[in-house]
Amino acid sequence: MLKFKFLLWMFTQLLKRQVRNNAECRRYIVGKELVFQIRTVAGVGRYFFIKNGSIQSFSGLTGSPSFTMTFTDANKGFQILSAKDGQAAFIRGIGSQDLIITGDFLEVMWFQGLTAFLQPAKTVSPYDRTAF
Repeated sequence: MLKFKFLLWMFTQLLKRQVRNNAECRRYIVGKELVFQIRTVAGVGRYFFIKNGSIQSFSGLTGSPSFTMTFTDANKGFQILSAKDGQAAFIRGIGSQDLIITGDFLEVMWFQGLTAFLQPAKTVSPYDRTAF
């Protein structure tokens, strides 16, 4: 459970760093007001505020999030959120009912766009640029 809690806290720190250092990420969240939470069925979780171009998070749960990601348990949450194949892991989690997403799916899609800023930049080697 501690790994899950730490991952959620670290997620906030990584997003804050992207907002601070990446102008494109900063533009992405400007004017956006969103409250969402990531939690387990047992009630362990964290809620996130995006407002006025900044991101904050707090331990615990909020009463009225725009959307909620609920994992069956902290271990499954950690596995899915920290998977190298993030998008595929989310889809598998939804299919296996280890992850249930409720709320406004337009906001979920916007959030997926935000998490794309956390992906490492892809480098293309010179050999991949050739037509052969």
